[in-house]
Parts: sequence; C-alpha cells; structure tokens
Amino acid sequence: MNFPAGEVFFRTAMQKPVIALSTGDAAGIGPELAARILLDREVMESADIRLYGPAPVLREALHRFAPGTSCVLVDTGELSMEDFVPGERSAAAGKAAYETIIRATRDVLEGKADAIVTCPVNKAAINDAGIPFTGHTELIAELCGTKQFAMMQSAGSLRVIFVTTHIALKEVAGHVTRERIREVAHLVAEAARAEGVETPRIAVAGLNPHAGENGHMGTEDETIVKPAVAELQAEGLAVSGPYPSDTLFIDSIRRNFDGIVAMYHDQGHIPFKMLAFNCGVNSTMGLPIIRTSVDHGTAFEIAWRGTADTGSLKAALMTAVKRANAKRRSAL
Repeated sequence: MNFPAGEVFFRTAMQKPVIALSTGDAAGIGPELAARILLDREVMESADIRLYGPAPVLREALHRFAPGTSCVLVDTGELSMEDFVPGERSAAAGKAAYETIIRATRDVLEGKADAIVTCPVNKAAINDAGIPFTGHTELIAELCGTKQFAMMQSAGSLRVIFVTTHIALKEVAGHVTRERIREVAHLVAEAARAEGVETPRIAVAGLNPHAGENGHMGTEDETIVKPAVAELQAEGLAVSGPYPSDTLFIDSIRRNFDGIVAMYHDQGHIPFKMLAFNCGVNSTMGLPIIRTSVDHGTAFEIAWRGTADTGSLKAALMTAVKRANAKRRSAL
C-alpha cells in the first residue's frame, strides 16, 4: 500500500536498510527505472525502497511499468503529467527534481532513511528553472555541510575517484593541489577498505599527456603530483604514480590497483563508462551519509518507453545496501 507522504517509519537494527530513492527528472528515464526496479526480487529482499518524487508522476510510472506493485511514496512537490512532456527538457520538471533531491537528502540526514540513491537529473533543466546547479554531488555535499568530498565511480573492484569534476578544462590545473590529491586518495582507499580490501593499492593518473614527460609536457606532474604521491607513501598508503592516463585503464594495468585517482572529469569518466556503463555506480565520498547514484543521464530519447536498462540503478541500490549494513554493524 502507499503510505501518507512524509510519514516517519521506525526500524530496528535487524530490519532491511531503508533507501530513499530520488527518482530524478520526471521527463527522463528516472521514474520508469524506479518503478521497474521494484520488480527485482533481489533488490526488494535486500532493502526497503521509498520512492521520492511528485506523487502523480510516481503513480503513473508504477501504473505503466510495475502494475500491482506497491511501496512508500514520498511526495516532494506539485508536478502532474500535464506539466511536462516525457522526453523533453522542462524547467518545471527540473525544479521538481531539485526539490526531490533536497527532500530525500534531508530525510537521510534526519535518520528517516539509511541512504539516498539518486536517479538522473538534467542540469540544464534545473538551471532553466532559475536555480544555479552544478550537479548532484555538489548539492548534496552542500546540504550535508561538507566541504571535503569527492565523486567516485565504481563497478566491482574498479574504483575511480576525481580530484576535480564539474569545472571547465582550462581551470583544472589551478585546482589540482597536493592537498586535494592526498584527500581523494585517502577517500578511495577508505572505500576499498570498507569493501574488504585490507591494503588498497592506489594508482594516481598524471595530469598532462604522458604524465608530463619529465616536465617536457607541463610541469604540474613534477611539482604537484609526484610530491603528493611521495607524501602519501610516507603516510603509509600503497600509492604509486603518476601514470599516463592513456594506458592506465588497460586491463593488464588497472587490475593491479584497487583505486585510481583521476585528475579531471573526462580523464576518468570516459574509460570508466567504456568499461562499466550498464553497471557503474556513482558515489559521493566524504559525506556523513551514504549516497550512491546511477552512472548515466536522463536519456530523454528513450524516456517513458520501458526500455531503459536498470543495471546501473540496481548496482547503485545494492552498493548503498552493502554500505548501510556495514555502517550498522560498525555501530554495534
């Protein structure tokens, strides 16, 4: 059955983790993915899923793609199916998606859920609504009051964390510092340890082509990256690099590592998505809460057709469940 929006449900340590599933942009594939994932037996046996979004949209998605299923719906704003066109960018849908992220994040911060998992939003749609928006990662970190955080993408033993993310390429070099490299290296090592890797091996990618070619293709790898690696090694972390990024993701090389530190968005995103597009998980590390996400966009071109692949959402949910269970055990 559907429960009243906003109602608080209490659970014991023995109950399944409660996951706040933010359903993303209503005009994209988020609502249908959220509905269809309720048909996945493994997911439903592992977690108590709560769908966050405009109630009329969620009910329509359930009716179309998962008839006969039920779950808790948390209504996050007034948006009807008449307020947008599926598959088309809409300021109204963007605003609703933004409000949904805020509500779901706050509920996790208040202990009403154990983790937030996010479906895709469209950055332009949110900005069209007059809301300055860089991305999920930055907004959720701001809501958590966290200044030291990083985006990580993972799929099994492949973990890629980013020194910089949503900034222009021309600004990257100015944001790559020894302190930031050390910070994100420790975060990816922490993530690997949480998943059972006793001594994580971390590779650091170079900033410049060929990792700077000993200073002949840029000096940053010599003056910033290499000193940061040396400092991390002195701190006891199993870190090496910088490695040329054009070979770091080759199978025979990347499998030697439990985590990879990428310097900028496309340096890590492109190879990661080539390797694990349908099962990748996007996480925000360094937060006081657990947050995972799908590793793809709104896919307007196939929205509301029931054909979108649920693999990444399932991976994000199961990763959140794993971390939530581990967090509970550590608190006992």
